[in-house]
Amino acid sequence: MAIQDILSVSDLNRYIKMVLEKESRLQDVWVRGEISNFTHHSSGHMYFTLKDKQSRIKVVMFASHNRFLRFLPKDGTKAIVRGSISAYERDGAYQLYAREMQPDGLGSLYLAFEQLKEKLAGEGLFAAERKRPLPRFPKRVGVVTSPTGAAIRDICTTIRRRYPQAEIVLAPAVVQGVEAPASIISAIRIINQQSDIDVLIVGRGGGSIEELWAFNDEQVARAIAASLIPVISAVGHETDVTIADFVADVRAATPTAAAELAVPHYLEWVERVKQLDVRMHRAVHQRLTVQRKRLDQLAGSYAMRQPQRRLEEAAERLDRAQLRMRQSMKRLLAIRRERFERLARQISRYRLADQIGERRKYAMTVRARLDERMRRLLSDRQMAFSAQVARLDALSPLKVMQRGFSLVYAGGKIVKSVDQFASGDELVVRLSDGSATARVEQIDREEKHNGSQENGSRD
Repeated sequence: MAIQDILSVSDLNRYIKMVLEKESRLQDVWVRGEISNFTHHSSGHMYFTLKDKQSRIKVVMFASHNRFLRFLPKDGTKAIVRGSISAYERDGAYQLYAREMQPDGLGSLYLAFEQLKEKLAGEGLFAAERKRPLPRFPKRVGVVTSPTGAAIRDICTTIRRRYPQAEIVLAPAVVQGVEAPASIISAIRIINQQSDIDVLIVGRGGGSIEELWAFNDEQVARAIAASLIPVISAVGHETDVTIADFVADVRAATPTAAAELAVPHYLEWVERVKQLDVRMHRAVHQRLTVQRKRLDQLAGSYAMRQPQRRLEEAAERLDRAQLRMRQSMKRLLAIRRERFERLARQISRYRLADQIGERRKYAMTVRARLDERMRRLLSDRQMAFSAQVARLDALSPLKVMQRGFSLVYAGGKIVKSVDQFASGDELVVRLSDGSATARVEQIDREEKHNGSQENGSRD
């Protein structure tokens, strides 16, 4: 035997641990036995032995798992434990690391419950994305339950009290015993054949796990999942959990709670409608008040009155310019006429027959020059008039304000100096498209280099 083949005790125990943990069959086992040597350590962990008539195995259940137990283990209790097999290296002993534990009396049912739960979850029947929302205002509510139990009385009483407009459609079913699964499935299918059912409640009152077992049936679960109508599961009391609860669109703790989920309380909606009506009227009135106030401010503002006055002044200047232009034209024509007459008198001193051609040519030249001068003068006047109109438009307060300037008012008067207000005063800043109210937080005075002062405010 080679020296390198010799293992230490730690290596051997570690190897055995690895072998055990690689065996998939040993990583999820159910073991039945009687609890003995039970110890609940101060750390929260549980240590005990699980035994039968021939053998025993040590079990460890850490606090992260045993805090979900629904019973308190003790010596002599028969239990079914689910967990994985591994080795404790220090002692070289293998033991069961428990994850779940149930009393043996309910163990077989619980095991069947867990297996079916795992199977349906793997198929996606519990997935949140397949859950459908409940209708807000159902007209017809279907109910699958016993026609003589307390559940149907609680459901009908609650629906009629909360939402009397809804019609209750009962599909009676046996909810306990061997015939219960087939009866529940048949009732669900009957309800689904009626296209005007808005929501379906499936359930019953409280009972033992055996009495509620019909709602852990696989075919019942698949019938609920296949329902075309949103389903509310209402089985037993709040602490009871069934497969139907997982596969339904919504789980209710009790049948009464299912009825409350299925329909709204009409008085709550009446009150909400009243509140919305009051809020709507208040909002409309407030909006009209604000808009009316703004319209009044705009109608009485300087920017709305002054443009008309500016246009009137411009029209007056235009009339005067036209008058001056006519007077200039008359003076020019008088000068030309006088010159023409003087030339005519000079021409009369000479023989017209000899000079008529030259004078006619000169007259045509003078006329052409006169026309050209007149056109040029008219063009100059038109350009001057256009420039005046452009300057007038530039002087419009609206144009100035569109370039980023604004008017500041304090007490209804235009502010020209920081001396007109003090810190804490409210100012109204008028812009081209509206106004804003600001409060003065600080006042700074600035001096120009040429000795003049320029005051400003910062809002």
